[in-house]
Amino acid sequence: MRIYIIRHADPDYENDTITPRGHLEAKALAERMLRENIDSIYCSPMQRAQHTMNYTRELTGLPFETQDWLAEIQNWETLDTQGRSIPAWNVDGEIIRGRMPLPTNDNFYETEPFCNPAIRQGFAGIRSSSDRFMEAAGFRREEGRYRILKPNDRRIAIFCHMGFGLAWLAHLLEIPLPLLWSGFWLAPSSVTTILMDTRSEQWGVPRCLGLGDVSHLYNASLPVSSQGIIANFY
Repeated sequence: MRIYIIRHADPDYENDTITPRGHLEAKALAERMLRENIDSIYCSPMQRAQHTMNYTRELTGLPFETQDWLAEIQNWETLDTQGRSIPAWNVDGEIIRGRMPLPTNDNFYETEPFCNPAIRQGFAGIRSSSDRFMEAAGFRREEGRYRILKPNDRRIAIFCHMGFGLAWLAHLLEIPLPLLWSGFWLAPSSVTTILMDTRSEQWGVPRCLGLGDVSHLYNASLPVSSQGIIANFY
């Protein structure tokens, strides 16, 4: 099984949709998803994800399912060094990496700047929703690996968001969430490919084949949007 975690195209956050540039990105993305031979589409309920997904739905002719747990993270707020409220995924990497020992997924919410109870509760919700989704897809999580219930070669496209997408990857790949937030970025319309790597008949382990790929933009001669990068994007 392969899962394609797709960030929505260039956003118009104020109106929860995508920009004219985003529509061009979404069209190029749809061409790529057609070539990937996906057979299932799931989408966040937020309109910027839905409007991105529509191009793929129309081109492939596939039905789609909206799932609320794929929505962008809400209320995961903390304070920056000037005391201003920011989303937790925008905490400076120099703060996260400047403290030893490095955080884990089981304790990062116990230390500043991640002590907001909403962060702990929200991440627990993503983890439990992910486990239900994966079990329905044929893989039941048992500690860090997945028991194979129904072997399959499905290709699933998930249209979602950057903050959520990185949080989900932290759970799937067993990488501490703050390290993913500070170390990686998902460009608008980018595709992250997760393979359920099955070396035996009993177990599978999610493996990242490519993170934040935007080759469809290059193929369409489109620039990469910097939405979500705070500084020095060239």
